[in-house]
Amino acid sequence: MGKEIKINLVTRNRFRRYCRTVHSHLSFFFMGVILIYAVSGITMNHLKDFNPKYYITVNNYTVKERFPPSHKFNKNEIVQLLKEVGEQDNYIKHFYPNNSTVKVFLKSGSSYILDTQTGNVAYEGIKKRPVFYQLFLHYNPGTWWTYFSDLSAVCLILICISGILMNKGKRGLFGIGGIELLAGILIPVLALIL
Repeated sequence: MGKEIKINLVTRNRFRRYCRTVHSHLSFFFMGVILIYAVSGITMNHLKDFNPKYYITVNNYTVKERFPPSHKFNKNEIVQLLKEVGEQDNYIKHFYPNNSTVKVFLKSGSSYILDTQTGNVAYEGIKKRPVFYQLFLHYNPGTWWTYFSDLSAVCLILICISGILMNKGKRGLFGIGGIELLAGILIPVLALIL
């Protein structure tokens, strides 16, 4: 009887050690992914207040030149106008929504609209936000990322399970750990219900 208890204790301790090893190695390996997803998730929560991918600047100003109503711009003239906003290398095409307006499409995704009668320009500049643009992984950047993301999710499950099972006694699943686990489950469930 005593021998069986000893074998059980050895088996349990070996299992807990195994859980600790799995937990430790997976935690270190996926630490970067977890941190990047955390930052990406925080920005997703605040999309109304903050565009994590792009800087958007709106610039309204007046050009000095005046253009006759029938004036049709060529590409070179448009490129000269774009120098004022630093977009001269991003020209794609231009068109006329009406007789007094020319709209320019730019490679950067920015837009440039000139009222030829008043000389008023409405420029909306779009530039990638450094670091945040690259970290924004909640919008899947490609097929390869889907596989790595799925692997990360499975490993996060293993990290959670091994974390629950590696502690014993008051700090384990049947002590304070279990209470914390229950609270962590109840909060999102209550948020979904309410």
